[in-house]
Amino acid sequence: MEVIPVLDLKDGVVVHARHGPRHSYAPIVTPLARTSAPLDVVAGFLTVHPFRRIYAADLDRIERRGSHDQSLDALSTAFPDVAFWTDAGVHDGEEARWWLARHKRAHLVLGSESLAGHMVLEELATDGRIVLSLDYRGGGFLGPKGLCDAPHLWPARVIVMTLSRVGGDAGPDMDRLAEIKRRAPDVMLYAAGGLRGASDLIRLKQAGIRGVLVASALHDGRLTGADIAAAASKGAGDAK
Repeated sequence: MEVIPVLDLKDGVVVHARHGPRHSYAPIVTPLARTSAPLDVVAGFLTVHPFRRIYAADLDRIERRGSHDQSLDALSTAFPDVAFWTDAGVHDGEEARWWLARHKRAHLVLGSESLAGHMVLEELATDGRIVLSLDYRGGGFLGPKGLCDAPHLWPARVIVMTLSRVGGDAGPDMDRLAEIKRRAPDVMLYAAGGLRGASDLIRLKQAGIRGVLVASALHDGRLTGADIAAAASKGAGDAK
């Protein structure tokens, strides 16, 4: 079981994502960092555990009102041993190829809510830096029609993102994860949204989930370095 910290980037800083509209997200206030600057927050995460992967959501790019390309460059340079998985709101294959060429060391998360269609997954099927995020809100799938029912199009790593649980304490979306696991038993699944603490890591591990994206439980101390090390010792994640 692998724990992957989350950076939500907006207006140049890390914000606290909660179940609600993105425009309401405020800069993060955390005991892990002096400021909400991305470099400070990542350095804070690494005091908890030597994470190998960090997920970054470029909310400005997702909403088509700017980007954090320079911040991502700085993070990649400052933390060369960390693989950054980034949702950059990519719509299609052309944009995906541009982003991958621009960020040669990062992994691109294709968020289903941003995709114009299935074609991008077919075009990039052999690229090992692609991760798919199946995005859900309010019980409904956000993305191209039929994508969530077409596991033959999915890459090796898939995030199941329940947006209504982000920043909350409802726990992981176990029913949906089980449904996706049945649909694609060989895919490496990563849960996102609602993790409360170590007990949820155990539940996810028992369900065969490869990893989990976490923010709030790290910032408020509900998930500790000891919890993460214990989960990792029972089943390490795949290589970068």
